[in-house]
Amino acid sequence: MSTAAWLQLAVFMALLLALACPLAWAMDAVMAGRFALGRRLEAPLWRLAGVRPDEESGWLRYAQGLLVFNGLGLLAVYALQRLQAALPLNPQRMAAIAPDSAFNTAVSFVTNTNWQGYAGESSMSHLTQMLALTVQNFLSAATGIVVALALVRGFARHSAQGIGNVWVDLTRTTLWLLLPLSLVLALVFAGQGVVQTLAPATTLQTLESEAPQTLAMGPVASQLAIKVLGTNGGGFFNANSAHPFENPTLASNWLQMLAVLLIPAALCLVFGRMVGDARQGWTILVTMSLLFVLCVVAATALEQQGNPLLTRWGVDQAASALQSGGNMEGKEARFGIATSALFAVITTAASCGAVIAMHDSFTPLGGMLPMALMQLGEVVFGGVGSGLYGMLLFAILAVFVAGLMIGRTPEYLGKKVEAHEMKLVSIAILVTPLLALLGTAVAVMTDAGRAGIQAPGPHGFSQVLYALSSAANNNGSAFAGLSANTPFYNTLLALVMWFGRFGVIVAVLALAGALAAKKRAPATEGTLPTHGPLFVALLAGVVLLVGLLNYVPALALGPVAEHLLLWPR
Repeated sequence: MSTAAWLQLAVFMALLLALACPLAWAMDAVMAGRFALGRRLEAPLWRLAGVRPDEESGWLRYAQGLLVFNGLGLLAVYALQRLQAALPLNPQRMAAIAPDSAFNTAVSFVTNTNWQGYAGESSMSHLTQMLALTVQNFLSAATGIVVALALVRGFARHSAQGIGNVWVDLTRTTLWLLLPLSLVLALVFAGQGVVQTLAPATTLQTLESEAPQTLAMGPVASQLAIKVLGTNGGGFFNANSAHPFENPTLASNWLQMLAVLLIPAALCLVFGRMVGDARQGWTILVTMSLLFVLCVVAATALEQQGNPLLTRWGVDQAASALQSGGNMEGKEARFGIATSALFAVITTAASCGAVIAMHDSFTPLGGMLPMALMQLGEVVFGGVGSGLYGMLLFAILAVFVAGLMIGRTPEYLGKKVEAHEMKLVSIAILVTPLLALLGTAVAVMTDAGRAGIQAPGPHGFSQVLYALSSAANNNGSAFAGLSANTPFYNTLLALVMWFGRFGVIVAVLALAGALAAKKRAPATEGTLPTHGPLFVALLAGVVLLVGLLNYVPALALGPVAEHLLLWPR
């Protein structure tokens, strides 16, 4: 890596930690009900909805509430897409979305995946973008956060039957966390030049051609703010954050990168506060940061080495004052390799899916890194909420592995981890690889699946594997190249997204209920310390070993095989 790339990474991590600490304090106060003004404003909402804020529920009722809430959201997003031709705020007179595409998009935005098989500026009306997609960005992000909070309560409580009130948690997360942050960020983005208007597309005469050019317009800044803060990732434009109307300046690009990881990083510190031991939160955060930095360094180095085929043809790929060097295919000239690699790792380490460069054009191993980050289970920071509860699952697995080594019943934060808990952890960890690998197998074994593959050989397989890994882990980014807006892929990916999201959530909530009901075991001399460098190393090792082990054969058939073809021995 170049000196500039190292400096950029160091500044980014410093800013992220500086912003996460005060946000963690505020989030802890809001979710604990210590925000006095918030409590007064909430009271009429509870009366209107018939909710008793002090009444908590067990894990099953909590899960049922979330499933009903998100199921209704799915129906609303689907209906708005199908009816948009007859609804207002449609200046370009967009037609209704096809049933299979509308179903896929509805599931995608409800599950916080934001997989887009369509071009937003030429498919969705302003009303659909705002009322369906942007609103669901808030609600899906809130869903992930409250699940994480429920699991943390399971660790923090003992001999308890309740893990919280789902309606109170959803309301407080949306009203006092996501909305204020999004409002401020949207105003800043608009000040940077991100488009925010309800006007129709603008037609301009360019200097290069006699034919006029149509420039899409719309309420972009308001959608962009929650897109990055909620680790949603769905772009208003087909080019996503590479579009100059969605990412006009270097400042807006930095704000987007910081916003993606801000809440996931702060949630780690909230975890430490809620369990009464700040060291536990810092341990999780340091583990995530370590894995993140390693991936950024590797991705940047792999992209800076360039394409060996071009080298053989005499193409100069060395960095100089006149060019950035390396593999610039599919990358924005404004951002270059170092920033593109950093953004790619950020967006796949979190379940965001926003892009400023085409991952499909990365080198084989450079493209494998974003894919592998998703396959780890989106736990290197991860999505809002989902990253924390995913990493806590691996933490439980790590103490279980350590317990096997010494023949002792594993404990984590004073809770004995027994057979029931390990079954739930295993289910939650294995759901996504099972869906991704089975989905990939179905796609490459059927005519309808192979029909969407545009690239020959290992790269075509990588495109399918990336798409299913993205769907199962609720990321939403794509390798491009794959023609996925077909009834086959729209249906397959929607099913994988739904069960990848809620299959894990139900298991996590069941685990939260089991942990909350347990008595707290006192620490002894034989208790494994779950903080400090030793546990960081153990946890990182378990994440890498268990998270990627299921995918090794598939990765060997895709990016590894392509790398060997590109770099023949």
